[in-house]
Amino acid sequence: MPLTTSRRGFTAAVAGLAAAALLTGCGSDSSSGKGGEKVRIGYIGDFNGTSLIAIADAKGLWAKHGLSAESKVFTNGPLQIQALGTDNLDLGYIGPGAMWLPASGKAKVVAINTLGNADRVIAQPGITSMQQLKGKTVAVPEGTSGDMILTLALEKAGMKKSDVKTVPMDPSTIVSAFSSKKVDAAGFWYPAAATIKKQVPGMVELAKNSDFADQVSFPTAFVAANGFVSKQPEKAKKVLAVLREAIAYRSAHTDEAIKLTADKLGIPEAQVKADAANVELLDVNKLDALTKDGTIDEWLKGMNDYFVQAGKLDHPLDPKSYYTGDLFTGAGQ
Repeated sequence: MPLTTSRRGFTAAVAGLAAAALLTGCGSDSSSGKGGEKVRIGYIGDFNGTSLIAIADAKGLWAKHGLSAESKVFTNGPLQIQALGTDNLDLGYIGPGAMWLPASGKAKVVAINTLGNADRVIAQPGITSMQQLKGKTVAVPEGTSGDMILTLALEKAGMKKSDVKTVPMDPSTIVSAFSSKKVDAAGFWYPAAATIKKQVPGMVELAKNSDFADQVSFPTAFVAANGFVSKQPEKAKKVLAVLREAIAYRSAHTDEAIKLTADKLGIPEAQVKADAANVELLDVNKLDALTKDGTIDEWLKGMNDYFVQAGKLDHPLDPKSYYTGDLFTGAGQ
């Protein structure tokens, strides 16, 4: 199933966006911990992408493990992986749609975070099926989970990307374009889709992650620069110890994790709670077990198969070469 743009063209576009983002700043920096080794970490402004960092900041976990953290918010995963490659970040957060980048050797997956269920194909009122999108304009943030859910939904409906007019857009532009009815549909996600729903009360959801649970899992993850893992293994282990503690805290104190996330993002707690409802949390014991029994490798292989079919990758790497599961489990010992 070919994409509407080539991989080379998409990579160039991502590089351009990343350069612009890094020059102008995707968002404000925040620092936590003093006197320790500095780590630069990116995140996305939702519950999945922010909660662990919010917990680590609030509970002093960086300093506890001899680190100080500088965090920066980004709008998507591909921009963060580009920032890893240009040595502007040490670690970042990605959703499932960007997992093709570590699968192509651009970064290491150092920690699986959650399983996502926030992605949707949304449409304007009156559109009730994927088939009705034929020839219509569909916005999508390319290379993201929004792109992924759209591709899967079209395939399930017996359609191709070429059957619709896909328009690459960043998330904030999708909100305004959909709300002003400049596009017919979008491959998108919550919580941003909730903003659209308020402005377009009749918004229709045509597809969601759970529709494809028998085909592929949708893991979100923290990724690190290849050199960070290979050249600074002790520092990487400290960061993973922080993330593991934050994962454990989030599982045991989810309501407080929601509050801390809302505080860090400066948004209403109710909004974060609604976002968290689209997330399957995994505690550290479960993550360790899924790592050791090969389940996470199987998740990533399933995603590789999707990316090959979707035209993102020709020859993806074996997950064992880019998921550093031993490093993750070892950080708990």
